[in-house]
Amino acid sequence: MNIRCSFCQTPYTLSRVAMLDALQEVDSKKLSHYDAHCPRCRRATPVPRQRLEMAMPDWREDLKQFEKEMKEHPQQEAPLPEAESTPVAEAAATPEPAAKKGATKSKPEATPAESKPKPASRQTAPSAETKKSTARKTSTKGTSKKSK
Repeated sequence: MNIRCSFCQTPYTLSRVAMLDALQEVDSKKLSHYDAHCPRCRRATPVPRQRLEMAMPDWREDLKQFEKEMKEHPQQEAPLPEAESTPVAEAAATPEPAAKKGATKSKPEATPAESKPKPASRQTAPSAETKKSTARKTSTKGTSKKSK
């Protein structure tokens, strides 16, 4: 069934399996419409029950036939993607040895060769431009306040 998203106007289709799922859900929960989610914006577009039933008038028989096909030819689940081995993942996977209760951890000392240079500090004194702009903001003109 062809549907156009009511928000982003993207056309998309509901497959036979998605329509069977939609009709099952609408029938079991006694809903007046099914919310088809747009693949582009992910918003729900309401599809009336009558339109679903017009597209698949004998959906109960189709559902029984589909279940029969699935029993005869079962689908294998898609394999989960294997995690790529990265040094960070390996370091997180190996637990560190637990420290003893009485022992305190000593801080590693950094050598001057390993220390990184500090970035330049920001200017602390305000520039002339910022002084002027703040002065304009704080100064009052005759139009902003009522005078007695």
